[in-house]
Amino acid sequence: MSQLLYILPALACPIGMGLMMWFMMRPKHGAQTHPATGADRQELLRLRKEIDALRADRTPQDDPRQDHPS
Repeated sequence: MSQLLYILPALACPIGMGLMMWFMMRPKHGAQTHPATGADRQELLRLRKEIDALRADRTPQDDPRQDHPS
C-alpha cells in the first residue's frame, strides 16, 4: 500500500498531460466556421491587388529567387 503512494505522483503527471491534450483536441461546439462575407472577399481582393503592386515595384535585382552570375 505504501508503494502505491509513491507510484501515484509519478502517474499523475502523464495522466494529467494526456487529459489536457485530449480536452484541447476536442472540437469546440460553439466555434463553427462561417461562410465568407462580401466584406471578407473585398478585403481579400484588396490585399491581392496590393501584393501585385508591390511585386510590380520590385526590381529584378531585389528578387532572391533569380540566379545572378557573380
